[in-house]
Amino acid sequence: MRDWLAALESPGRCLALIEQAKGRCACPHCGNARCHRSGHANGLQRYRCIACRHSFNALTGTPLARLRHRDKCLPYFQCLIESRTVRAAAERVAVAKSTSFRWRHRFVAAVRREEPPTLKSIVEADETYVLESQKGSRHLDRPPRKRGGRAACRGISQQHECVLVARDRGATTHAVHAGRGEPDAERLLRYLKPVLARDALLVSDGAAAYPRFAKLAGISHRAINVRAGEYARGAIHVNGVNGWHSRFKTWLRCFCGVASRYLANYAGWQMILDAAVLTIPEHWLRAAVAPLQQERP
Repeated sequence: MRDWLAALESPGRCLALIEQAKGRCACPHCGNARCHRSGHANGLQRYRCIACRHSFNALTGTPLARLRHRDKCLPYFQCLIESRTVRAAAERVAVAKSTSFRWRHRFVAAVRREEPPTLKSIVEADETYVLESQKGSRHLDRPPRKRGGRAACRGISQQHECVLVARDRGATTHAVHAGRGEPDAERLLRYLKPVLARDALLVSDGAAAYPRFAKLAGISHRAINVRAGEYARGAIHVNGVNGWHSRFKTWLRCFCGVASRYLANYAGWQMILDAAVLTIPEHWLRAAVAPLQQERP
């Protein structure tokens, strides 16, 4: 009965939240701000641009455009908050498994599309690795492995996907899928330099790529020799980023393996959950339809 009553009020509440979060926006086709109302469609106010004459609504140009079953949108956001599997989420909101899978990556990509944060003060950086997976692919470029399998050789190789994580002491985290194998200084310049403040102090383990990267980027750097048993030297340590690695790997196990092409979405999903900023479905909805420059609730 509670689910039935919630389904009755969810469509109207969802549409009201969409209109409230988006507000009166510029034309997504040409950027012109002069628009007038042009009726309603599917419960949303439509607008027509005076310059290009295109019509649009609050969802045009967002990842939620042309979305059906809007009455099930908020319950599905709750499934993302609870980290439900594709099948469990499909059963919870009564959609097909294929729809549940598409919604997962569409909604997560919508929420994590904003600009990466700037990391300040002491910034810890380290990588974690996940075995390359072609789960769901119809055309494998290698022999199939049963239940994940193991790499062909010991250590980190090109069979491992690299998740590069940087985290400052204010618990601001930036995680990115940085290709395969151990990253070199050029890859660190591409993925790490844009999120570091100029006066940041970078702390890493003893990997050789980080001193070269710090020299090229012109930032201060300190290293911890973990292989020699050194885990902390006063405030110089990587315990914060290693703790994030542990939480990420533990959380990832509940999905029974993820495809490498979606690894960036899973890293972004974990960042959202770990930050504990978007804690209710309404927050996820506002973040998904809000303009890029708008701050999260």
